[in-house]
Amino acid sequence: MTDEPGNPDAWRIAELEREVRELRRTNEALRMYVADELELPADVTRGVTHGGRNMAAAPPPGRVQDARWTPQRSPRIPELPCPVVELRALGPIEVVVGGRLADPGAPKQRALLTLLASKAGEPVAVDVIVEELWAGNPPPSAIASLRAYVANLRRMLEPGRAPRTPPMVLRTYGRGYLLDSRAVEVDVHRFSERAVAGWQALDRGDPHRAVDEFEAGLALWRGQAYAEVADTACVRPDAARLEELRLSVVEGRCAALLAAGAHEIAAAELEAFVQAHPLREYGCELLSLALYRAGRQAGALAVLRTNRKRLADELGIEPRPALQLLEQQILNQAPSLDWRPHPGAVAKSA
Repeated sequence: MTDEPGNPDAWRIAELEREVRELRRTNEALRMYVADELELPADVTRGVTHGGRNMAAAPPPGRVQDARWTPQRSPRIPELPCPVVELRALGPIEVVVGGRLADPGAPKQRALLTLLASKAGEPVAVDVIVEELWAGNPPPSAIASLRAYVANLRRMLEPGRAPRTPPMVLRTYGRGYLLDSRAVEVDVHRFSERAVAGWQALDRGDPHRAVDEFEAGLALWRGQAYAEVADTACVRPDAARLEELRLSVVEGRCAALLAAGAHEIAAAELEAFVQAHPLREYGCELLSLALYRAGRQAGALAVLRTNRKRLADELGIEPRPALQLLEQQILNQAPSLDWRPHPGAVAKSA
C-alpha cells in the first residue's frame, strides 16, 4: 500500500479518519447533558433515517403503532403551585423566567420552543419535531442537535434546578417532549380569555368593560402568532385560527366603541381596518353604522355599495341580509339606527 493520491486504500483511510473526527465532535456536544436526564428511550434512536420518515423504531409484534405518536404514561412530578415561566408567542418568541427576559438561543432552538409552546400541555413526538424543524429533510445529526437544544432550553427555563433532579417545565414524555401547562403561562391563552371576556361584557350591555378587555387582549400581539414556526404543517392551522380571532376582536372592540357612543373614534379605526380587510362584511357593517351615527350618511351608503360591488366582482355573491337591511335603514333614516345608551350602562353610571 502506498500514499499516492490515486491509491483507493489511502482514500478509504482518509474517509474513516474524517468520520472519527465527526463522531468525536458529536460526543463532545452530548457530553454536557448525558447526566441531565436527557436520554430518549432506546427505541427512538434506533431506525433513524436521513429523510425523517422513520424516526421511531418498529412497534412490538402484534401491536399497531401510530407513526407520529404513541401516548405513554407520564412520570409523576411534584405539584406546581403556579406557572414559573411566561412565554410570549404572539410574535417572535419571548421568555420570561423569574420576572426577567431570558434568551431562547439560536434560531432552531427558538423554533423548537415555539413549536412546543403551540402545543403547551400536549406531548409532541420527536419525529414530528424533527420533521418540522428541518422541513422534512433532517441531517444525520438531527437527533443529537435536538437533544442539545432541549438541554439548553431546560437550563434556560429552570436555571436553579439541581443536577439530576427531574425537569418540571420542559419534560420528556414517552417518545417526545412537552411543556407542562402547570409550569408555563402562554400569552395565547390569555388573549383567548380576554376575547371571551370582552364578548361577554358586550352581550350583557357593558361596552366600557368590553373595550378594556378587547384592548388588553390586542396589546399582547407583537407580530404573527408563533412567528418562528407559523408556516409548519402542525402549527399553521392554529396560527390561522388566532389571526382570525384577532381580527374578530378588532371588530368587537369597534362594536363596543359604537355601543359606548364613541362613533367618530370607531369610524376612524374602521376605515383603516376595512381598507386592509375589504371582504370582511362585519367590518363593513360596523363602519357604515359608525359613519351614519357620525353624521356621514353618504359615506355610510358608499361603504355598503362598494362592498356589494366587490363581493359581486371578486366572489360572485350578494351581501348578507344584514348589510342589505342596513342599507335600506340608512336610506330611510330609521330611528332604530340612532345611538341609545344601554340600560345596564346607565344604571352603572347613575
